[in-house]
Amino acid sequence: MSRIAYVNGRFLRHSYATVHIEDRGYQFADGVYEVIVVYNGMMIDEVMHLDRLDCSLRELCIRQPVSRAALRSIIREIIRLNKIKCGLIYLQVTRGVAKREHPFPNKAQPSIVLTAKPITMPSQKTIEAGVKVITIEDIRWKRRDIKSLALLPNIIGRQKAKEQGAFEAWQVDENGKITEGTSSNAWIVTQSGALITRTANHDILNGTTRLSILKLAKRLGIKYTERSFSIEEAKAAREAFISSATTFVTPVTQIDDVLIGDGRAGILSLGLRGSYIEYANQQGGTI
Repeated sequence: MSRIAYVNGRFLRHSYATVHIEDRGYQFADGVYEVIVVYNGMMIDEVMHLDRLDCSLRELCIRQPVSRAALRSIIREIIRLNKIKCGLIYLQVTRGVAKREHPFPNKAQPSIVLTAKPITMPSQKTIEAGVKVITIEDIRWKRRDIKSLALLPNIIGRQKAKEQGAFEAWQVDENGKITEGTSSNAWIVTQSGALITRTANHDILNGTTRLSILKLAKRLGIKYTERSFSIEEAKAAREAFISSATTFVTPVTQIDDVLIGDGRAGILSLGLRGSYIEYANQQGGTI
């Protein structure tokens, strides 16, 4: 079956879906995006994703391309046309097509693109083995809370991780504190059992999965603190994990050359992953 994309009002075969060469997303990375996961036929945290999209658009002074109701209908049609049961929806909005000049154009119509693709979830054996992350310098701009298209520093970091046999790279600020991964939030569990993740401000993207995990932790009676932590503290942690819309809760069992805990996924990490999947199958999902 051919994949179907949505581009500015039209549903098209994926191979025929194009945008203009002077679209400001192509010229300047002048736009934002969201990734919504479909799990067992339901979207996880749809409303939070769309709320964050609205926030990113406001921060960059980009107009809404369509109404919220219309966008939700388009998303559902993309899921239906692509027959997605377990997959992801990529949604991108740019400032639109205009003459290549740095100032905002006066009359450009925002461009919107949606695509969908199936994904395969990792096995339980893979999750229990955990993943390796490396640490790298955080060279990104200072508004990381905006889900901008400008991802080149993240791409460079992820490539470094790949070259070193790692799944992800944790970025480190000028004070030696970990901010987040290139496409995920970073978490540790201290030796005393406290769950730690960095405070959500302009330094990190406030992940929708991150927010759901914090709600679950509170419900489960797990103590947590939102604060920064160093590379040294992370390497001395009892457990560590990453979170994102596509990885859910994925245990980290190695940071650089240091094994975390006993080198296997920790009990709290696995428990939170199980709770998150249960959440996704129930109140976190929408059809």
